[in-house]
Amino acid sequence: MSTPFEKPQIIAHVQKSLNYTVFDSKWIPCSAKFVCLGNYARGTGVMQIYEVEHGEVKLVKEIEKAKPIKCGTFGASSLQQRHIATGDFDGNLNIWNLEVPDVSVYSVKAHKEIVNSIDGVGGLGIGDGAPEIVTGSRDGTVKVWDPRQKDSPVANMEPGEGEAKRDCWTVAFGHAFNDQDRCVCAGYDNGDIKLFDLRNMSLRWETNIKNGVCHVEFDRKDINMNKLVATSLEGKFHVFDMRTQHPTKGFDSVSEKAHKSTIWQVRHLPQNRDIFMTAGGAGNLHLWKYEYPAQRIKKDSDEVDMGVAGTVNLLQNVTLSTQPIASLDWSPDKQGLCVCSAFDQSVRVLIVTKLNRV
Repeated sequence: MSTPFEKPQIIAHVQKSLNYTVFDSKWIPCSAKFVCLGNYARGTGVMQIYEVEHGEVKLVKEIEKAKPIKCGTFGASSLQQRHIATGDFDGNLNIWNLEVPDVSVYSVKAHKEIVNSIDGVGGLGIGDGAPEIVTGSRDGTVKVWDPRQKDSPVANMEPGEGEAKRDCWTVAFGHAFNDQDRCVCAGYDNGDIKLFDLRNMSLRWETNIKNGVCHVEFDRKDINMNKLVATSLEGKFHVFDMRTQHPTKGFDSVSEKAHKSTIWQVRHLPQNRDIFMTAGGAGNLHLWKYEYPAQRIKKDSDEVDMGVAGTVNLLQNVTLSTQPIASLDWSPDKQGLCVCSAFDQSVRVLIVTKLNRV
């Protein structure tokens, strides 16, 4: 018999109230600091850097920007520079040096409308190949940027002539396991999920999960595609086994109805790709473990390989707020340490215990 105390516990270590709406929070790699991105009531953007020390969070720096900031990533930066790339409400992509954050080190008008989502790869020692940033916008386009190349994207995935524009809510890199291969997954407001192959510049796979796709994330960016989690509006998430693609049925998946409201985020534990956390619209967090099936491949009636999805087990859940938890980020350096922000205008540092025992 396992006792409740043997399960992982989600402990709210520090809570900090803020005087602005925070949309994203990210750990600064190789540090005890994190950055919060959002907007003041007066309509300007804000970046704040906090440091965790002695059980408290201390404000290190605060920078006001012209436009509200929606999202950020360190994924395309080197560990030495630790530059953050951000997307704002005006469609701009900026890269900032947080040591001297007054002027961006890279700036481009990436989209006609708000940048909803951003991801990076090729930096932080994660993913082979060039550093790249992907942005997804309300204007319906998904664009890939190389910070070493000014003004124009290296790839632009947009609806064809006569096709309806869908609001792109989420983008993620994956499959970056060598210098050539790389994929981008995008989720849209109508439930579409599209997988773009950047090596062949082609649409590799698409599906529809019948509900707006709030967030997609691969369990690892820098391996041969293994799993993809997609979260949706009505409290459901899907885990796709990305190892085996059937010519007609695509990738096999398992779905779970977890929250009674929108699942805003999913984040895989950097130290264990089979553990992930979902953040919900009712202010709760759910911690999950994916269990692989005995065999991940089976033959269909025509002897063609098909993937077999596993199962997901709930390890722990906790309610932190009455408002949606809009961002969540695990520390890449300390297992179980994470930061999350909610629409109650607060940021929380959490400690998840016993993750090495599950």
